[in-house]
Amino acid sequence: MTPRHSGLALLVAILWGVNFVAIDLGLHPDGAQMPPLLFVAMRFALVVFPCIFFIRKPDVSWKAIIGVGLLMSAGQFGLLYLAMALGMPAGLASLVLQAQVLLTVLLAAGILAERPTRRQLAGVVLGIAGLAVVAVGRSLVAPLLPLLIVLAAALSWAGGNIVARKAKAASGLGLVVWSGAVVPLPLAGLSLLVDGPAAVSDALLQLQPVTMLSALYTAVFGSLVGYGIWNRLLGLYPSSAVVPFTLLVPVVGMTTAWLVLSEVPSAAEVAGGLLLLAGVATAVLRGPGTRNPGTRNASTGSRGDQGGEARSGQRRVGDLAAGRAGALTGGLTGALAAGVDADDADGDAGRLATGAADRGAEARGAEARGAAERGVAGRAAEARGAADRGVNARAAGRAAGLRGAVPLDAEAGRRDA
Repeated sequence: MTPRHSGLALLVAILWGVNFVAIDLGLHPDGAQMPPLLFVAMRFALVVFPCIFFIRKPDVSWKAIIGVGLLMSAGQFGLLYLAMALGMPAGLASLVLQAQVLLTVLLAAGILAERPTRRQLAGVVLGIAGLAVVAVGRSLVAPLLPLLIVLAAALSWAGGNIVARKAKAASGLGLVVWSGAVVPLPLAGLSLLVDGPAAVSDALLQLQPVTMLSALYTAVFGSLVGYGIWNRLLGLYPSSAVVPFTLLVPVVGMTTAWLVLSEVPSAAEVAGGLLLLAGVATAVLRGPGTRNPGTRNASTGSRGDQGGEARSGQRRVGDLAAGRAGALTGGLTGALAAGVDADDADGDAGRLATGAADRGAEARGAEARGAAERGVAGRAAEARGAADRGVNARAAGRAAGLRGAVPLDAEAGRRDA
């Protein structure tokens, strides 16, 4: 990756890490409690409107759009916001949610029959061990229910990955907007049932500025800008080059929570978190000798790996678990994403100019070779013409000499007689 694109990937990790602290601040404005399901409905209302009136529906089935919206958007964020409203720390939530990578590997093996590699299985084992350590450490200081709800959110996210994988959904703004349209009405209605009409009306009538700013941040920077840049990078580079930056999300999340919310994880949570991240890294990162599935051998033009459908399925699990989450929900907005396109445009213009120069040089070379060949042929023809004229002239001279000699000899014979 170029330094500019690496910087953009780092920016996305920062935006997503800060996102958890923004959610926590919006859920607890000035000591009050914002209904979590209503808060999620507000976020996705801002994501969807007015964008849905200007963006075309993605080229996937309605079933896929509804499935992605229910699992990846409503399920994931509804459960995440609920867990944080029940007391799950923002920094720890950013860490535990990374379990979706490991859960996607397992779901893909069971539903899509994509057999994981040994490296991915080792990552899953490490991650489960890390989660167990975090759970034990958390149980010593707080109830386990919020932690289990975050794991359910990670499972919902993984299920959304599988739905999108089966539908072969393309990344882009269209999918995040149209699948996000599934969220507001169901979650607002569920909030009315769970929290009650009085709590919902009071929250809307007494909406705090920090809650509104939090909803704007999560909608604009977390969803549109963040996923827009991420999707663009995934379109330019293999997921093995882009996805490792997500390992920085819990680092940023826990650091920001420590600075802003004064959250200090326990020793067990830190140790378990490191194990979990090691498991995710093992499942996501490729070995030093592993080829990208889509690459070709430059000398033969054949696929770099001819190991058959089984190994191809193993590699698809890695790409799915590693990068599908970023590639499913996004839209490119603002000058940050435009900068990525500008680099691509400059590269295309340079390649066009180079191609035009090469073609011009080839044309001039062909003209020069043609002129030289025509000159050689012309000189050869002139030489042959001159030689022919010389031969003809000499032949004519000899004939004339013969004709002149015969009368002279006859006259001499008459005088002698």
